[in-house]
Amino acid sequence: MTTPTHFDCAIAGAGPVGLAFAAMLAKHRGDGKGIALIDAKSPAMAACDPRYIALSYGSRQLLEQIQAWPSATTPITQIHVSRRGSFGRTLIDSKAYDLPALGYVCRYGDLIEALDNSLADSGVTMLRPSTVLSMVEQANCVTLNLDAGNVIHADLMVQAEGGVYGSQSEKSMHRDYDQTAIIASVISSAAIAGRAFERFTAEGPLALLPQGDAYSMVWCARPDSVKRLLALTDAEFLAALQQAFGQRVGMFTQVSARNSYQLGLNANPAPTSRTIAIGNAAQTLHPVAGQGFNLGLRDAYVLAALLAQEFTPAALAKYHALRQSDRSTTIRLTDFMARAFAGGADGSVLQATLGLALGCMDVMPAAKRLLAEQMMFGWR
Repeated sequence: MTTPTHFDCAIAGAGPVGLAFAAMLAKHRGDGKGIALIDAKSPAMAACDPRYIALSYGSRQLLEQIQAWPSATTPITQIHVSRRGSFGRTLIDSKAYDLPALGYVCRYGDLIEALDNSLADSGVTMLRPSTVLSMVEQANCVTLNLDAGNVIHADLMVQAEGGVYGSQSEKSMHRDYDQTAIIASVISSAAIAGRAFERFTAEGPLALLPQGDAYSMVWCARPDSVKRLLALTDAEFLAALQQAFGQRVGMFTQVSARNSYQLGLNANPAPTSRTIAIGNAAQTLHPVAGQGFNLGLRDAYVLAALLAQEFTPAALAKYHALRQSDRSTTIRLTDFMARAFAGGADGSVLQATLGLALGCMDVMPAAKRLLAEQMMFGWR
């Protein structure tokens, strides 16, 4: 079959947000005719990705609408938030909101596979593996030159590849955190089923997400500390983790291979007349509270509903206006948590005050509910 050369919408990036957007748009329109999905990875390569991803309860609702809920997930029924060196802590429990879970943890590759399956008979044109070499925006369309030598045109282009898309503008937000994240899987002697932990230290948050019988760990610390931690033997690393986290899940006994990546905040919300970015292409967030993918999925949900009506610059402008509140709230919340809780040494007045604030949340149900609802649902 000859590949069409003109599409209503071209999507660059077949990660979870790009795939979900394609499926949502196809569902709204009744089929995927006129939609092109472009990605440098083949489906098989993407499905082998071993990383883990946090899904909010609201994201489950959106993924179930397109029959893309992964077959294997671990529910998060409680989130324990604490500050190292402080008595303050709060516990968010799904039972308080009459929900089966606050969120879920799944393997990245399993989510990709579920999304691919939801698109199997959609009619979306898949251009994978393929890379966009250049993009030219014209008055009435966008022209994409691909690495295979073919050229396609689209009324609109949606950039869904990781990394903030486009040039930084005066309205863009950019911040380099003095933090690097270490990611690994760890096993402990007394894991608590369904309970996730967010432990704030003087250098950044340390999160443990339930992952079957283990935990998916994201440990944020200053770059020099991370360099030192990565150089330790497994036994030495587990001892350092124990010191930082405490014994809420018993003793840490095993750790997988460790990887790291630099943390920063980038957000460039402004669309052009015929291009727009969603997900990590529009905003990369600090991993605290695990909000990156969930915010991107809400981007996809809103944009798909608008483009089902018309593929016009006016629709992109309307999307930009509608997403301002949710994006701004989530970006500022995660930015505040990343900076404030790592803004002073253990035992400092600032950290003691923040620890007290965490403790007060347990006797202020309205404040806790606002935080929980933002983490679970955001603003759609």
